[in-house]
Amino acid sequence: MSALRTVTTFDEAAERTLRAMMGLAETALAATPYARRGRFLRGMVHLRPGDGYRGLVVVDADGATQAPAAGPRTPHLPSATAWRWASQQGRAVAIDVLLGTVTVAAGGVAMLPEGSRGEAFESGESQGRLLGRDATHLFVVPLRAPGGRVDGMVSIEADCRAAMGKDFIWPECGPGLELIADVAAPHLITLPLRQRAAPQPDALLPVIGASTASLVDMLRVFARQDETVLLSGPTGAGKSRLARWCHEQSSRRGQPFEALDLAAVPDDLQMAELFGWKKGAFTGAVKDTYGAIARAERGTLFIDEIDKLSLKAQAGMLRVLEERLYRPLGEGAGERSADVRFIVGTNANLHAASGNGQFREDLYYRINVLPVRVPALKDRQDEILRWAEHMLERRHRSSCPEGTSRIAQEAERVLVAHPWPGNLRQLDNIVRRAYALYLMEQPAPPKDCFLEARHLAEALAYEGGAGVRPLLELLQLAATSFVSEAERRRARHETLDLDHADALRGFVLGVATQKLGSKEEAFRLLGREGVVQNRNHQKTLKKELERVEALCRELGQPGASPFAGLSATEER
Repeated sequence: MSALRTVTTFDEAAERTLRAMMGLAETALAATPYARRGRFLRGMVHLRPGDGYRGLVVVDADGATQAPAAGPRTPHLPSATAWRWASQQGRAVAIDVLLGTVTVAAGGVAMLPEGSRGEAFESGESQGRLLGRDATHLFVVPLRAPGGRVDGMVSIEADCRAAMGKDFIWPECGPGLELIADVAAPHLITLPLRQRAAPQPDALLPVIGASTASLVDMLRVFARQDETVLLSGPTGAGKSRLARWCHEQSSRRGQPFEALDLAAVPDDLQMAELFGWKKGAFTGAVKDTYGAIARAERGTLFIDEIDKLSLKAQAGMLRVLEERLYRPLGEGAGERSADVRFIVGTNANLHAASGNGQFREDLYYRINVLPVRVPALKDRQDEILRWAEHMLERRHRSSCPEGTSRIAQEAERVLVAHPWPGNLRQLDNIVRRAYALYLMEQPAPPKDCFLEARHLAEALAYEGGAGVRPLLELLQLAATSFVSEAERRRARHETLDLDHADALRGFVLGVATQKLGSKEEAFRLLGREGVVQNRNHQKTLKKELERVEALCRELGQPGASPFAGLSATEER
């Protein structure tokens, strides 16, 4: 493996590692009775430290190298089985796909005694996918970091039906394959990814910087699979936008895309929201109702905040993922099939949750097939200004479709200096607020908009921190401004009706919803738990925000509400 001394990127190290391992396996195959009846298909290096994929390289037996940015050709990706066994055992494992058994290499511990066999597949889905690409035997070697942590794996797929139920060639070449992987692991784990040109942005992903280019390349590959994608990352980083983007890149585009936010669903209603219900299934079930799975039939279902799923609902979800079967609540007999691609999102550490019993371990490994970590906005500084420009353009065009908008280049320093704990959602709120402050300076709604650094700085100042002015003082200031406007109107023989002061409720609810990222949590924060339980919060919020819009129109600033489109917020 001296060839690794000169490599400078993960991609190059992965390719050389795979060629060395497959060369060793080919030599071993040639010396066995399977030489004429067996063949190697491909080798793959998967780098997935922590909670997300960082690198993927595939080398086919014909010598072709595939990487996420390689174009329309779809690499074959691993099943949930391969990663579960490699990560849990911490040793090489051989999987007989035809029989559905797994053998742990010498030294294996934990789930199986060394050299013994066990059931490899919890369902026929992963097994069917491997056989569908002619893989009858799979050898998986973990990539171990210092200290023994498994940060990835190398897998080699072979086709040899004559070796069903036998050890194939793995006893002869397995130790050598493990040795190569162990020598290569420090390079694969620490080397940077090859720099690639940023993918072309589109309507759903209008901003793609160098900081997320490799992530988007990876997601483009994952989108073309039917395996579950797990999007993790902080709240407001854009997981729901990426989920919809994956749907549009998949073979299911044009079919339904359904999103279910479990943070907004009480525990006792989760199974009903997922699976649907029959009339009379529970109090309030006055008619048959489709669940999210049925509404997403033949399309994609994005389940956000999967960590909020109750243990009871987790059991039902696991069955859907493994057997593609479910039963609506109250349906006495029969089951329905689920032709749905699942994407799940979370801002929690599911691995830790599975370790302390809060999340089923089997469900964790079932959804952790294609994990992607979405970075926080503060780690994507090359994108902040461009996202702000996109958000401003979208906001301004909703008021003036023919207008143009710009942000001063000096504003980038203001934006980059902020930590953005609320990520894209918070940035969107700040841009809306800065836009409202800008409009307040204009004598008439402008066709062209130009935000200066001071507008954004002032908008950020409202976020609070040290020196926040007392609430009563700010309310007095708001009342004074309202009265001053009424006095100006009286001088023009006009009036500003006191009823417009009721818009304060809309401002309070709007700000709370933006800050918490949840309409339900906003009402709970403000002592309206009953409104949420009665499912009247959406209607109430809409009514109060209409008062804000009415005040904006009265002030001659239609479309200036900082809460426009709040009910359809994109930045999740």
